[in-house]
Amino acid sequence: MRTSKLRSVFARLGAAAGLLVVIAGCAVNPATGERQLMLISEEQEIAMGQEAHGQISATMGVYPDEQAQAYVATLGQELAALSERPDLPWTFTIIDDPIVNAFALPGGFIYVTRGIMTHLSSEAELVSVLGHEIGHVTGRHGANRMSKAQLATIGLGVGMIASPEFARFGDLAQQSLGLLFLKYSRDDERQADDLGVRYTIDGGWDVREMPEVFGILKNVSALSGAGRLPNWLSTHPDPDARAARINGQIGQLNQDFTNAKRNRPTYFGRLDGMVFGPNPRQGYFEERRFLHPELAFQLVFPEGWATQNQTQAVVGQSQAQDAVVALTLESEADPVAAAKAFLDQEGIEAGRTQTGRIHGFPAAMAEFKVPQEQDALVGQVGFVRYNDNTYRLLGYTLQSKWSGYGGTIADFIGSFDKVTDRRVLDVQPARVKVVNLRRDMPFGEFARRYPSNTEPELLALINHTTPDGVVRAGEAKQIVGGSKAN
Repeated sequence: MRTSKLRSVFARLGAAAGLLVVIAGCAVNPATGERQLMLISEEQEIAMGQEAHGQISATMGVYPDEQAQAYVATLGQELAALSERPDLPWTFTIIDDPIVNAFALPGGFIYVTRGIMTHLSSEAELVSVLGHEIGHVTGRHGANRMSKAQLATIGLGVGMIASPEFARFGDLAQQSLGLLFLKYSRDDERQADDLGVRYTIDGGWDVREMPEVFGILKNVSALSGAGRLPNWLSTHPDPDARAARINGQIGQLNQDFTNAKRNRPTYFGRLDGMVFGPNPRQGYFEERRFLHPELAFQLVFPEGWATQNQTQAVVGQSQAQDAVVALTLESEADPVAAAKAFLDQEGIEAGRTQTGRIHGFPAAMAEFKVPQEQDALVGQVGFVRYNDNTYRLLGYTLQSKWSGYGGTIADFIGSFDKVTDRRVLDVQPARVKVVNLRRDMPFGEFARRYPSNTEPELLALINHTTPDGVVRAGEAKQIVGGSKAN
């Protein structure tokens, strides 16, 4: 194609993209009053949020405490009703995860982890977190980021027309841009802070608790090591700067907060008994052995591999990141039928198959291959029937690496076995126990009087003090039961 014709194609595509921006870019945000690029309608926003909500609930897990869920939902709905988008299908969920985090999806889907709840100490603090996340939704920050990603995709399309070499990397580039643009900007975060302040005050809560949350999260970051901020802060401005900024805004309000709601006793009442830290009932590692008390099985992962216990899978990855093993539940009851369904998938070439038993349990095993342009993927899969469940044990690597990993993957599959050790079967999680202090108490004395199954630094952090500080009179947190939390 001649250069002049190529320029003509670019001009037409650019004009079309520009027209699209002009048509959709005139949206005025109801929460901020600012003009905002928007290629996504409110109906699409809600539909995407609803679909993602189902996936998040399934993969991350919903905390199984109906009273706690209802408490957070009631607070969230009260705040959302005060917002500029009260008619969205607002949904508030506690995620069963120990990580200190909160996040929002377009369409009104808000999440807080039980981890962040165990680190907060008043209803006003929780409301400030919810208000911030509601601000992301009313500010349409997620929809705006996706709109920018769509425009970037239009640009990629032009590049792929112009350059066949670039087209080879088109899918990867689109995925990377999606991750880049769907992160909130720091301006988005500041705007969400401002909106959170507005909703907190309008609801009658003490907004002076909001800067306290920033300090908590900063200390969580310091305790976690390596200076890496937790997810809730990963794109936010510096916590100290945020606290100073919000305190400055509060000072300019000239408002009396004497009767503003903090509701500390109410909050602690909902916090009492909440699971703290990782829940071993959902499975845990002892070195490279994975143990699951609820399902009464164990599995040995390869030596030196990185492992992770997820809600729907337990996975391991080699040090060189060129081989993977994973355990999941299988929908097919019969191992032979499950193996056949796996091998019948499009793109999979079946290898040698066999039936037998793994530690006495009915099993079916198969080798497989997934052809690729260069080095094919090869692996082995096993299906085991045990205690009314069928488990899939999968391992794979590149064909050129199979000689080095084949035996390791086979050992992983063959390690599946039952658990009979009562120490494992009866293990329980650590939980928050609320204690009431009649006076201020030095932290060292508090830790002696109310011994906890966690490190002193973490116990001090969740009580909003330091190991050489003071625990204030009133409600305080003790961590009881379970194994020593980290």
